Amino acid sequence: RTARLVGLHSRQVATGPTLPAGLAARLDATRLDPRDGVHLRIFKEEELVEVWIADGEIYRLFDSLPICRFSGGLGPKLREGDGQSPEGFFTVEAAALNPNSAHFLSFDLGFPHAGDRAKGRSGSLLMVHGGCLSVGCYAMTDAGIAQIYPLVQASIRAGHPVPVHAFPFRMTPERLEAARASPWIDEWRKLAEGWARFERTHRPPEVSFCGTETVFERRPGCSEASGRQI
Repeated sequence: RTARLVGLHSRQVATGPTLPAGLAARLDATRLDPRDGVHLRIFKEEELVEVWIADGEIYRLFDSLPICRFSGGLGPKLREGDGQSPEGFFTVEAAALNPNSAHFLSFDLGFPHAGDRAKGRSGSLLMVHGGCLSVGCYAMTDAGIAQIYPLVQASIRAGHPVPVHAFPFRMTPERLEAARASPWIDEWRKLAEGWARFERTHRPPEVSFCGTETVFERRPGCSEASGRQI
């Protein structure tokens, strides 16, 4: 009973109207405010999630948290049940937040996005969540998701949906060259374009899906990750 009460209290703290005290103190020390916008970058090979927070016109790195477990290997998710965690450019909005998750806390990445659906890809409930068990998700441990979830929630509550970019690895030219024989190299080169834009500007690029093509602008007639037409 005591353990259940502690878990409930932690969930209430993490999802409450104000940020948990320890997290708020760290933000104060860096003068960053998640209500200005949050951006997450996931790296499979490095088993890492980077948390970036807007600071004026750019985003600054606030934290890097280890992934406890993800499913499958490097490469995109293709279909329901393939045991693969997705890669790509996603946007997390309010409907994706699950404060009552069986995995403590979670948010849905929104796979398949419009571009994935155009490629015939399928899947559901692909999340970032607590614990250390993954069936296509990114499991961060309860302690890890307790750091990420309140920041994502604060950004969304302030009117800033959270771009989440999931990469197979850090998309440097050298790492791409080493992967040139992969069947996914063309897809990874497109991911690398988005990665490089952020590296140059420290601002998440605009992403639209025009059928199976990913473009880095808001192009009329194409779709956002949610499927909404632009």
